[in-house]
Amino acid sequence: MPLSPSALTLRALMTDPATTGDPWFEQSYLTASDLGALLPYAYRTTGSGGTSMSARFVVEDAVKERQPSFTPEACADLFLALVDGLPQRKWSDLPLATAALVRCPDGPPRADLAEPARALVRFHLAAGRVEHPHALLAVAGLSGLDEEAAAALKDGLGPIATGEIDLLLGWEAERRALLAEVVERSYGCPPPLPDAWERLAAIPEYAAFARSVLEAADARVAAIHAGEIPYRADRAFDDGEKNMLGRAVRLALRQDEPWLPDLFDRLVRGVAVAPTAARTLPSQGLLYEMARAAEEFPTPEAIGALRAAREVTRHAGVPKQLDRILKRIEHALADRAEVAFRMPGLGFEPGGRLRVPVGGHAAVISIGDDVELTWWQGDKRLKSVPSAARRDHADEVKRLRDLTGRARRQLTTLIRALGGGFPSGIAHPYAAWRERLADHPIAGTVARRLIWEIEVSPGRRVSVLGGASDADIAGIIGVAPPPDAPVRLWHPARASLDDVRAWRERVSEERIRQPFKQAFREIYPVTPAEERTGVYSNRFAAHVVDYRKLYALFKQRGWAADMLGPWDGGRHGEARRMLAGGRWRASFFHEADDSGEHATTDQIRFNRNEGGEWREVALTEVPPLVFSEAMRDVDLFIAVTSIATDPGWADRGDGRRDDYWHTAAFGPLPPSAEVRRDALARLLPRSAIAERCALTDRYLTVRGDLRSYRIHLGSANILMDPGDVYLCIVSAPDAAGDVFLPFEEDGRLGLILSKAFLLARDSEIEDESILRQIKG
Repeated sequence: MPLSPSALTLRALMTDPATTGDPWFEQSYLTASDLGALLPYAYRTTGSGGTSMSARFVVEDAVKERQPSFTPEACADLFLALVDGLPQRKWSDLPLATAALVRCPDGPPRADLAEPARALVRFHLAAGRVEHPHALLAVAGLSGLDEEAAAALKDGLGPIATGEIDLLLGWEAERRALLAEVVERSYGCPPPLPDAWERLAAIPEYAAFARSVLEAADARVAAIHAGEIPYRADRAFDDGEKNMLGRAVRLALRQDEPWLPDLFDRLVRGVAVAPTAARTLPSQGLLYEMARAAEEFPTPEAIGALRAAREVTRHAGVPKQLDRILKRIEHALADRAEVAFRMPGLGFEPGGRLRVPVGGHAAVISIGDDVELTWWQGDKRLKSVPSAARRDHADEVKRLRDLTGRARRQLTTLIRALGGGFPSGIAHPYAAWRERLADHPIAGTVARRLIWEIEVSPGRRVSVLGGASDADIAGIIGVAPPPDAPVRLWHPARASLDDVRAWRERVSEERIRQPFKQAFREIYPVTPAEERTGVYSNRFAAHVVDYRKLYALFKQRGWAADMLGPWDGGRHGEARRMLAGGRWRASFFHEADDSGEHATTDQIRFNRNEGGEWREVALTEVPPLVFSEAMRDVDLFIAVTSIATDPGWADRGDGRRDDYWHTAAFGPLPPSAEVRRDALARLLPRSAIAERCALTDRYLTVRGDLRSYRIHLGSANILMDPGDVYLCIVSAPDAAGDVFLPFEEDGRLGLILSKAFLLARDSEIEDESILRQIKG
């Protein structure tokens, strides 16, 4: 296939020193076959700078974002490029070779690849340590050196890992390369093939092998706990076996195999706790590997098993690590609509209540905002477990406590999955939604506090609370919805302003505490300024933030980012989040200062996944929900980590950033603070301090006995009248605990209310550090 004019220009820049020009043109002009043909030239280009190296970087950057395609000639040329200069060059990119094998539609030219493949295998075997064993085994399949490669790779491995090698020896090189595609990546590799796991799962012998090794691992752990195999902390499996079992779990989770949940639960709990009283565990590595597998292919059962493992482990550091992974898994679960809301009823009655007789008493597990276990004697509620129940029915008491914990874990998973699915706008058939969510005895306790939208006819949707019955909905639309009518979570970004106001009023009036922000969710439409900038937004640029807090929030909210620091290239960061089931990606750029203590925020950009390739798009092309949810996260990052929210900053005297602090601490409100203002407008009239409060465009003003105060609705910082004197209150007592909040996740709203209640009664303040500021 002939090269495009853009590709010819780049090839000339990499091969002809006399060629001049600017290689940094738009990469989208390069076709997939252009990239495959240019990659060998880029690999051969060396040096410390100049136009040829710039052209090489253009090609490599494009390959890492897109999916190249290789003709047989280009595939052979890449293999030759990989062996050029060996062994003096001392390095060769094996995963790049296998990436070419699975991206060669016409099939690799075996005869042309045999000699360079032999050179690659011998070079990596001579190095003594193979970094990419599956890639080596794939290339060995072209070289006739299977026995040498297998012998080197098996050295020191346990039977589970060596069994996989034996299986692969019966495969052709391209099939081995497919396994390497899902296992081993290098810095220069293209993105993984979007259907790689699907193609691997379609190989019957590998699916059967995956089940057999998981059963073998389960048997080994059971033998350790039975004392049949001596216990050695963290030595139940070697590294090769842990990695192999991780692949087997991924394959089974991806296929949603019916035999997996029970085995996964036994295995993950078995490796999480020692058979003795020790605070160690049989295999910390396998525990985390199984958790990472569930992050890629989540199921509710896997999440429940990991939460159970978290509770039984005695290792001090494991629960914290599992908590971080579980949050990411629960977000990812929202994108697997076919399994996300699969949940057992656990014997609960409709409405989320379970009553169990225990001797002469009764235990009641009830689900509201939380799951609560209470004990009753007739109609009298007891303060604790009756002594007779503890004495005569200890096993049943333990079972009921475990059941309470299991129901709580299921609710946590469901809430996070529903919240994580907002940007996707995933719809469910009405009949399935009714069975799995609205009418489910446990899930229904969450669904009834959320607003849902039902498409009753093409283009016509009605919004209802999840507790609405078939008859209620029929009364609204005139007829019961058909079983296949799409149902999805209502989002204010898709609703009219009147609809948003009506739902906010209803949620406030009926005191419905939503499990996450929905009626009061912030909305971020594209602004005229962003239409002018085109492919990037500066809406949240130039903020000064606490970098370590920012990095922690990236992890918590599911954004991937490298830790920045004072090393080469280590100051410039790009945090990325996948949205809408991996179809979209948001990038948030930021730059750390020399100390690494603070960072400055920069642009936000969006890419669309087109057949496995990432394409940057104009902001106006991004779906409104995807754009709004990504910007909502970035607004949260600024709101939580900006130095403007540090009430003690005014005393630091940092001249470089004082101007920013004063501007941001009392500046115009972002959308998150606008929603906070709307919530306060509905909550304050029902509060005990209503007559002392008023809302302005940026502030909640509070009239105390000693002075008047203005609390900024964005930063929660306070100015005192007269004279706009700054008042530093780091935190306030939770004096607003009786005020109903319609959602659970806004700590800033609670902080503002607490400060307002404190200042409305300023004559009762006893803290001398606050009184000295108020009295001047």
